[in-house]
Formats: sequence, structure tokens, C-alpha cells
Amino acid sequence: MRLYEEGNILKSPIEAFYYDANKYDFPIGQHWHYYSEVIYGIEDTTVVVCNDKEYDVKPNQLIFVPPETIHSMFSRDEKKPKYLVVKFDANRVYLSGGYMPRLSSIFRGFRKPIDVPILFSQEDLPRFNMRDSLYRLVDEINTKNYGYDSYINSILQMLMLEMFRKWHDLGLLNDFATSEDTDEYSFHDIIPYIDEHSDEIIKIEDLADMCGMSYSNFARRFKSVYGQSCKEYIEFIKLSRVEKFLLFTDYDLTHISTETGFSDCSHLIRVFKRKYGITPKQYKKIHLQKGEGK
Repeated sequence: MRLYEEGNILKSPIEAFYYDANKYDFPIGQHWHYYSEVIYGIEDTTVVVCNDKEYDVKPNQLIFVPPETIHSMFSRDEKKPKYLVVKFDANRVYLSGGYMPRLSSIFRGFRKPIDVPILFSQEDLPRFNMRDSLYRLVDEINTKNYGYDSYINSILQMLMLEMFRKWHDLGLLNDFATSEDTDEYSFHDIIPYIDEHSDEIIKIEDLADMCGMSYSNFARRFKSVYGQSCKEYIEFIKLSRVEKFLLFTDYDLTHISTETGFSDCSHLIRVFKRKYGITPKQYKKIHLQKGEGK
């Protein structure tokens, strides 16, 4: 049986939606994935089995499923629960503070036999309003209003920090901050690096060197882990930024090409048209007309 569940965490680093077990497949069998998952109970109880331990997720409770952990979901009776799901690449939730363990260290810590609380009630996270925050996150993803990506990241930052405080108070964060394989650690840091430097010209050879890997090994591993080539991902990130400039600003293409790491305006137009089938100006015009028609 194949347990690995593919998910495009590169093109869709954050997904959030409501799940009604009356309408979709349920129960959900054992699987694992590279992204983190949050399940928030809305109606009835959802039983989440994570690394062979059962958790009863009741309405207004939240469970955090770390990346690369085997989990499944079912109900103890004939009721079909409803819950909210958030899937996200936690390494792309940017947290500051040099005294804090890196996210990659924390999540690898879950592989060790440490009793870490991952089921939370509202009183466990007093400064994070579960219902309002997670409902708002779904709404922001669906509407994609100005600044939605920053808004979403702020919600996830607050959630992660509240969980980290809980684990810190229990003395668990230091257990996660162990030494790890440098190459692997650097490899998993590459995605945040690309995101943060997307306004620059990024060479895959340089990324491979950062990981202490040959070009061929790096390229092969990237595609194996993320399902697409590193070149495709870099292009996707840059074009995603171009889209936001076109939709939410009045900058000209020369400025946008500089801000998004394209060599020049012609390069931007060529890559954009190859991806979307239309020029950036045509894209902006179409979406402005859609906005006026609301």
C-alpha cells in the first residue's frame, strides 16, 4: 500500500477549506506528506490517528499534524463529522528570533519518541482565537484581496508561535534542537531561500553549492521531493510576484521586471506569455475588467 500523498506544496504552499464527511471520502486511510496539516473540529468528533496514537478532535479543538508523520481519520460512530483543514509548508512561515530552533529542527524532532502535545483546545492557546482566525484564513485564500498572502502568513505565524510557547513551557523545544545532517538541513532551507531572494537572478548551480551537492544530485532530489524541477519552481515564484504587481500596483513592466529578478522587460514578457498565453498587459486588462464587473 502506498502511503505517500502527493501535494503541490510549491504551487499551493497554503490550502484551507471546509471538509464535510457527508460529501467526500471518509474515513481517510493512513497516509503521509511533506506539508504540515491543521484539522479544526466544527461538527461531531473526528478521530485522528497520528503515529499510532488516537486523538479525539471535538468541535472547537485543533490538532497539528507535523510533516512526514503517518496519520488517518475516522469516526467512532456513524456520524459524519465536519471540520476545517489547513495544509501548509511550515518552513515557509517566517519566524524571527535567533534563540529559537529552526522549524526544520522542530519538525524532525517529532520523529523521536517525545510525548509532544499536538491536540489543543481554545484555553490551551489563549491568544489565538481558533474559530475566527481559521475561518478568516479560508476567506482570505478564497477572495485573494490585496495583501492576502501577508494576512495568511500572520495568522499561521500566530498559531505556530502559540504552539511553540506551549512546547517551550513544557521544556520540549530544546529536545528538538539537535544536530542534524548539514546537507539535508540546507536542502530543506532552499525553498525559503528562493522565496526570500525571488527578486534576484537565482542560479541552480549556486543553490546546489549551498547544499554541498552536485548539480545533478540537487536537481534530482528537488524533483523527487517536490514533484517539479527547481527551475520550474523559481519561474513560478517570480511569475506569482509579477501577478501581484500587475493586479495590485500601477508599476510599469520595466520596474516589475527589476523587482522580480528578470534580466529585463523583454525576458519577463517572454516567460509570462509562455506560461499564461497572453502578455502581462493583456492579463492586467482582463482582470481589471473582471473587477469592474463585480
